[in-house]
Amino acid sequence: MLHKTGSRAVEAEGLTTQQWAVLGALSRQEAAAGMGVGELAKYLMVSRQNLAGLIGRMERDGHLEIASDTRDRRSRIVMMTESGRHVWEVLARPKIVAFYKEVLADFSINDTAHALHYLLKMLEGMKHLYKKQRKDQHEDQANRDEYRAE
Repeated sequence: MLHKTGSRAVEAEGLTTQQWAVLGALSRQEAAAGMGVGELAKYLMVSRQNLAGLIGRMERDGHLEIASDTRDRRSRIVMMTESGRHVWEVLARPKIVAFYKEVLADFSINDTAHALHYLLKMLEGMKHLYKKQRKDQHEDQANRDEYRAE
């Protein structure tokens, strides 16, 4: 529901909620010079594989530019283009702010604070579960490799 209604808020700009998350991440002051693909994936909490297709489409649409990292030619830096910045700042962001204001219209300040508290608590739980799942996957792979070696 959040994805569907959020996407409708910015569909006139040709954006999805995933694309607005990418533009939002790159619009931050600390990302002014761009972000590495891995760094952006970690920030958005998505896999590099899922992000690759998304940034490819956004580059094709002129919202992003991808360049080699001057410190490590194997790494790529993702930057927002002027067109992407215009879409974010002038077209999409005001609609996103209005979307959240409307969604939270019936929330008191206390409601908002409590909701944020519980969402952050859920996020921490998901991060913990993600780390546990990754550890379990590595252990399962090690066990399969050990079994094959026998």
